[in-house]
Amino acid sequence: MRLLRIGVRVGLAVVALAVLYVGITFVQVWWASRQDDASPADAIVVAGAAQWNGRPSPVLQARLDHAAELWRDGVAPVIVVTGGKQVGDTFTQGFTGYDYLKDQGVPEEALRVEVDGSDTYTELSATRNILDAEGLGNEVVLVTSPYHAYRARAIAGEVGLSAHVSPSGDASSLRSLARETAGVSIGRIIGYRRLSNWTS
Repeated sequence: MRLLRIGVRVGLAVVALAVLYVGITFVQVWWASRQDDASPADAIVVAGAAQWNGRPSPVLQARLDHAAELWRDGVAPVIVVTGGKQVGDTFTQGFTGYDYLKDQGVPEEALRVEVDGSDTYTELSATRNILDAEGLGNEVVLVTSPYHAYRARAIAGEVGLSAHVSPSGDASSLRSLARETAGVSIGRIIGYRRLSNWTS
């Protein structure tokens, strides 16, 4: 009976610690979603999001519009648009963003395109390679949805980018914050690269 009581207490302690860990992580994700750090950088990086036959989805358009605004404000001289395509797509997210920003008056020489990424980890890893190849430096401003800010910055650090995050203006639902909390909770334990491999 004594061993059973000890086992129950240990089990309850583990559960309590897990709940505390996830709760703290949720607060961190929520807090990051409300911050805007548009510090001067070497490049602005737009996280990929859905495109519809070459047209940005509302989520992607919000990110692209915000990136263009940051570029016009002189935050960075270059915008990197990222994202591959889903099965059955004709257009990549990266080239959709490239075409959209050109139509918004951003010149071609200020744009770089990443088209192979299937998630934030692979997009930012490829972005690091693009910046390194051109000697552009590794300090970036990430543009993504608010709920994704904490994890995006953490992934950027893991791939060797020094990142600030300036979220787009779309809203963050409780569901999206909870999903990000799960991703951050797991990613911090096993590493975001491994999480990317598991979920891709």
